[in-house]
Amino acid sequence: MNWKSYGLDQEAQRLVLKHRDKKGVIGQSHKMRITVAFGLERFWGEQLRLLEKEKAEEKAKGEYWRDTWKSFVKIMLLAGIKLPQEDVSGNNTAKIQEVAAKLWELPIEDQRICLAVLTQFCDSLVWWTQRYKKSGVGDDE
Repeated sequence: MNWKSYGLDQEAQRLVLKHRDKKGVIGQSHKMRITVAFGLERFWGEQLRLLEKEKAEEKAKGEYWRDTWKSFVKIMLLAGIKLPQEDVSGNNTAKIQEVAAKLWELPIEDQRICLAVLTQFCDSLVWWTQRYKKSGVGDDE
């Protein structure tokens, strides 16, 4: 496996700056980094849980996860790996199953590449989060 940067650091910075003014949102970067260890389908699915919450603060966190996933999909497309990118409602069980199946059915080498890139992407998100967090805004989670 050869390493390419794919602009990960720049994209991570863009995402953190986009979401930094929403209370508690960019702190999700740390949770994203941890979630990578559980696989692509779990990382993808976390947006669904948060977007279905009633509190605006939780929805904002879900939007950050969704934006991160969509950015990751574009990055992986540059690497020649096509990942599901359509928006899915947390109430659409059939569509959730379809997306999870697509992720599980990726060739093992593609899964490994995706997880390696996602790990580095999340590391960049965490780094920018630590640099740009505002007291009382992005540092509570």
